Amino acid sequence: MIQQIYPFINHNYTYEINKDFHFAAAHYIPHQDTGKCQSMHGHTYFTNITIVGEELNHTGFLVDFKQIKNLIHKRFDHVVMNQDVAFSDHNPNAFPTTEIVARTIYELVQEYLDTLSHSPRCMQVYLRETPSSYCVYRPKKGDR
Repeated sequence: MIQQIYPFINHNYTYEINKDFHFAAAHYIPHQDTGKCQSMHGHTYFTNITIVGEELNHTGFLVDFKQIKNLIHKRFDHVVMNQDVAFSDHNPNAFPTTEIVARTIYELVQEYLDTLSHSPRCMQVYLRETPSSYCVYRPKKGDR
């Protein structure tokens, strides 16, 4: 794997973990202004998820890396994202663009983290769609 450099997040949490993984998925952007992206095509997405917290769980982890990968990989690997309930062909705020996929990954991860008693937080989702194009999603303070 290539070493990646990610945007720095300034925070005061004691622990920070980052999970890198990739998944392959197809999508299309259902709008006439998106050119070739209107047609079905695929990407090997590369993502990095940053999670922070003050306390470790009963096993000494902030969060189990495998759990984070499974949340996303099992749902989005080798699928047509437009068919997922998180996305819509009729609502531009739910088209499976890189920005909206990154936000959706954040929402899925934070929803899982909210079930944990030691309150870890997802601080950033970095999603690379192509070798030269990526998005960083960071929730605003107070989101979720």
